[in-house]
Amino acid sequence: MKHELSVMMLTWEYPPRVIGGISPHVCYLSKSLAQQGVKVYVATCDFPGAPAHETTFDGVEVYRIDSYKTPAPDFATWVYLMNLNMQKEAAAIVHKLDNKIDVFHAHDWLVANAGIGLKHIFRKPLVVTMHSTEMGRRDGTHTTTEKMIHETEAWLNYEAWKVICCSDYMIQHVKWAFGLPNDKLVMVPNGVNTKNYDENNNDMKTFRNCYALPEEKIILYVGRLVYEKGIHILINAVPKILSKVNAKFIIVGSGYMKEQLLNIVRSMGLEHKVLFEGFVDEENLIKLQKVADVSVVPSLFEPFGIVALEAMAAKSPVVVSDIGGLTEIVEHDVTGVKAYPNNPESLAWGINKLLLDPIYAAKIRENAYHKVLETYDWTKIAQQTKGIYEEILGEYSKSFWA
Repeated sequence: MKHELSVMMLTWEYPPRVIGGISPHVCYLSKSLAQQGVKVYVATCDFPGAPAHETTFDGVEVYRIDSYKTPAPDFATWVYLMNLNMQKEAAAIVHKLDNKIDVFHAHDWLVANAGIGLKHIFRKPLVVTMHSTEMGRRDGTHTTTEKMIHETEAWLNYEAWKVICCSDYMIQHVKWAFGLPNDKLVMVPNGVNTKNYDENNNDMKTFRNCYALPEEKIILYVGRLVYEKGIHILINAVPKILSKVNAKFIIVGSGYMKEQLLNIVRSMGLEHKVLFEGFVDEENLIKLQKVADVSVVPSLFEPFGIVALEAMAAKSPVVVSDIGGLTEIVEHDVTGVKAYPNNPESLAWGINKLLLDPIYAAKIRENAYHKVLETYDWTKIAQQTKGIYEEILGEYSKSFWA
């Protein structure tokens, strides 16, 4: 009797461990695949307070593997040691399951060594989702660590049966960065769970008043405070926006640029207008996205742009840089406003355009919400992903590996 299709996903982050976009992506994809009849096992890093092994409501089995006990002098060494342990622990789990894993699915370079090792130990296909690249994040590779990460990514892509990218832009970028053939690359978009935003949050007015005066518009940025996310472009646009609109800027996220950004705000004398909130839990983040008059994604490099999608689901009109995956998500003047990348004047123009024209903003808001429902639904994304697994297993069954 044929067993159900089973996959082991490898990821360095999974809720409640949330560092970037990989965590929610793997969480929603794994649950949606489980609802499509795929048996999903997730191997990830441990997290204080989270169980070492649990089965979610949807039937996803999550194994959290020790990643803290071995001391490491730097991040690159920590990743290497974490992969050694992940490979060892995941191999033991697969043996316990009588080797009934059909596909290994690795998410980004951070689990490359573990994914490649498991592929060869069990002679099963490896699927890779490239969420980003080091060359894209750093605009090239300059340091030894950056070059090491790039080479690890190249090795991971070489070993993969298929490489999934979240946008057509990312397909071209990965093809260029690693010299991959067209038939190895497949585009499956990222998704957003609109049900999270459908809930009737009580007394949103009181919540909003915690952040802004009734007469102030709320301009929201959600993301890491790092160069490639373009947060400094938004901060430099603040005076240009305030010259036309009374607004409060809420910055959610952390990163190495925080002190530098705070100094710029202080030098402008605008500390009372720009709030750095740091990490915000999911419930309050959803509320912030719902009360925001505009959500801004000013990235300089963006493989996809999940934050823009979340804002669209929350019915917060978006202003984005006309770059990367954002170009594909947002249609200018239809589902959002596009600004020139690395251009504070253009970004300010886009934000003011939405804030000064409520009828235009309402049209953008509704169009964007419908686009999310039609295109970025996790059920459709899981169906596409399952189809890729099945196609690979068809090819695998005829190969010498099987």
